[in-house]
Amino acid sequence: MPEATSEKRSITRGVAIAGLLVPVVTVAGVVSSVHAENIESDWSWRQQLACRHMPFPMAEYAYAWLGVAFGLAAVVVCVLVGKWIHRRDNVPLWRRWPGLVAFVCVWPNILAIPMELITLYEAYSIAGSGVFLGDCA
Repeated sequence: MPEATSEKRSITRGVAIAGLLVPVVTVAGVVSSVHAENIESDWSWRQQLACRHMPFPMAEYAYAWLGVAFGLAAVVVCVLVGKWIHRRDNVPLWRRWPGLVAFVCVWPNILAIPMELITLYEAYSIAGSGVFLGDCA
């Protein structure tokens, strides 16, 4: 009988927003990491074009850290939505639509987190190594 009454409970606005936040944060994490890579490529290209070493852009660090932070935040929000749904309705995460959205979107995010960590590692390793300028005669 408790299962039948729990089905009639409505989803609160906070849980709906949190469930929809997971795909948004997942995409934001990937976009941040890709933007960090674009900053590094642009920096390398400008150095080779100018034929001199230029200061490393600090924005790349910010975007690389943002990518990792967004990726981990999506997982945390998904877990919190799942706990809230289970505590309130005593059903699995995927039995409510915000939980299903969060559950479906967190798996690609879990696959994206290693890419975001590699981007963060590259930001720090490339900054110290510099760029080969080639023949600047």
